[in-house]
Amino acid sequence: MNTLLSKLGVTEATLSSTEKAFLAENGYLNLGKLLSDEQLASIQQRLKELMDEEGENSGSELMDSPYIRHPKEEGADRLADLVNKGVAFDVFYTHPRVLAAMAEVLGEEFKLSSLNYRAAKPGKGLQKLHVDWHEAVAADDFKVCNSIWLLDDFSEENGATRIVPGTHLTGEMPQEVLADPLATHPKEVLIEAPAGSVFIFNSHTWHGGTNNRTEQPRRAIHSYFCRRDQPQQIDQKRYIQSETLERIHPMARVILDV
Repeated sequence: MNTLLSKLGVTEATLSSTEKAFLAENGYLNLGKLLSDEQLASIQQRLKELMDEEGENSGSELMDSPYIRHPKEEGADRLADLVNKGVAFDVFYTHPRVLAAMAEVLGEEFKLSSLNYRAAKPGKGLQKLHVDWHEAVAADDFKVCNSIWLLDDFSEENGATRIVPGTHLTGEMPQEVLADPLATHPKEVLIEAPAGSVFIFNSHTWHGGTNNRTEQPRRAIHSYFCRRDQPQQIDQKRYIQSETLERIHPMARVILDV
């Protein structure tokens, strides 16, 4: 393991051999509950404050990036640039198990691309099966990888994310081979787990949100990573604040590429 990752607590044993094999074969992995109930409460409170403060401008940073494919969604609340919006969000791009999983998918030379909040509104949230890259890639050339941090229990009822295991290895784009990418796929699995859980998914694996049939938003934070030779969705050098630089671990600055 390289020096950067080891200084952030990552070792060869941070993920088990079984976890590594499952991620490689299926394109996703349940890391279990990584957030305590106290952390969850703090994060949820801070997000509420941010939504109240930013109002109609929430997520405006997404509009400023040429590398975000869907900056505004009618069916979801969004916040962006969480790196600079509170100490509670530092864990999302420094947790050793998340970093270890990113290294498995992207190799050890990677960086944070963006750290955003997405909440599927009641009656909304259905997405086409898609990948987070503009073209198919070879199985040894993955460019991007995401993590979903569940801030609510994810269930079929509230629009849990769906993933089609193994599709990262096919070299196919869902819109090119599926008659209807909005339709239920016979091999899709739903991410159903308690709040505080974290799922990794290789972003070249077909995935998408499902419809939230409850009366409450279904909340999550995505810490999205890319290889170091790729552009970030949010230009961290442009947005980084001095107080953030002073607060975070020196090696975390490298993860942010600032």
